[in-house]
Amino acid sequence: MRNKERTATDAVPTVLKQLWSEPPRAAGFIVTIYGDIVEPRGGVLWMGNLIEVCGTIGISESLVRTAVSRLVSADQLSGERDGRRSFYRLTDRARVEFLQAAKILFDPEPAPEAFLVAPRPPAEQEGGFLRQGFAVAGAFLIGPDRSRSGDDSLSTRLPGPVFRAETVAGAEELPAFASRYWDLESLAGAYGVFLERYGRLSDHLASGEPLHGADAMTARLMLVHDYRFVLLRDPRLPIEALPQDWPGYAARTLFADLYRRLAPETDRYTGMHLQSVSGILPASTEATEKRLRTITGNTNEI
Repeated sequence: MRNKERTATDAVPTVLKQLWSEPPRAAGFIVTIYGDIVEPRGGVLWMGNLIEVCGTIGISESLVRTAVSRLVSADQLSGERDGRRSFYRLTDRARVEFLQAAKILFDPEPAPEAFLVAPRPPAEQEGGFLRQGFAVAGAFLIGPDRSRSGDDSLSTRLPGPVFRAETVAGAEELPAFASRYWDLESLAGAYGVFLERYGRLSDHLASGEPLHGADAMTARLMLVHDYRFVLLRDPRLPIEALPQDWPGYAARTLFADLYRRLAPETDRYTGMHLQSVSGILPASTEATEKRLRTITGNTNEI
């Protein structure tokens, strides 16, 4: 890869250099590579490819190897050898987590219309619910009701009894209520940074200067990495609870548009250079095609 379509760091287009001031953490970026590129193509990748892809954004081989070892220890990856080559695949547990994250990133999700309220669980159980968009309000947990999207699993795991709360009065106070229990200001700032950064990439592509090969793949991986980092912190509250002009909607639209525009070159390059144990990864699969069909822009419109 490093000798095929680009041979020097100074050949990286300026617009890509502007996407990051320093390389992301190796383990997190490897998770992005598996989630976006590898998992929908069988979940196995050659270590050499992993080193090369990470190298495009300045992550060294030693950092990649250290991160892979830690991901193996954390039961996220498992290794296998074919001759002198090492390959790493997602573990079953990691694959479940990746599919859940991919659903949030790529599948349309109706905005919740109500909240779930449940007794506050023991401290050792609390973190899992907080990571899924819940907040602590006194003796209770409160979070968005996602049953409209077909996800009833969370309500069955909450400590009971679990109540579904709808607004019957004072809807105009919901944004102030939400800001009290969720750090929406910080989240809005993170979305703003994403919009500014990837707005420049959008302008570059709109000017008629496409990205090819490894450059397109790097751009899409950074897009997914940065958007995932913000989106998975977002509690994705009911629309009425969010401030006017909530930047999460514009960020979603920009993400979907750029993902589609970068997909043809990214997928072409994948189908030419990235390898699993059984050979070159396919350029597209049913899973990658589904992502392109279902990815949507402003969730406020769903």
